[in-house]
Amino acid sequence: MALTPVEIRHMKPPRGLFGYKTGPSDRLLEDIALSFEDVWRERADLADKVEALEADLVRYRELETLLRTTLVSAERASSDLKEQARREAETILAEAHTEAREVQRRALSENERLLTEARKLRVQLQAALAAIGDEEPAREPEPAKPVEQDTWHSFAAGSEAA
Repeated sequence: MALTPVEIRHMKPPRGLFGYKTGPSDRLLEDIALSFEDVWRERADLADKVEALEADLVRYRELETLLRTTLVSAERASSDLKEQARREAETILAEAHTEAREVQRRALSENERLLTEARKLRVQLQAALAAIGDEEPAREPEPAKPVEQDTWHSFAAGSEAA
């Protein structure tokens, strides 16, 4: 039975001829002592709970700090990886463009070599035919229209038609 401070203040022990009666006064003092013990125990329990909650709070704050640090590190790592991937993509693209230009240059050079060789063969063939006498020497045919050399697309379009 817990007594409140107000109840304790309004309690009046019974009076006898020579002062307070000892039996009821002793019971009142025992009730006050029990109530005080209950309050004291409850206060100690609450102090323990406060201490545990403060320890939890410290742990949670440390965890929050760790999570924030981890998040910042992850964001930084993500940003670094994106930047590295972008640089690698630019390098690969530049190498691909360089290789494409080299392939185009070689193809145009090969095309020119083949056209020259075809002209030589045509001239030799006409000379051979003229020497045999089957035909009179024919005039030089018009050279083939040269392939545009300024873009890769015109080369690709020309190779698809062939």
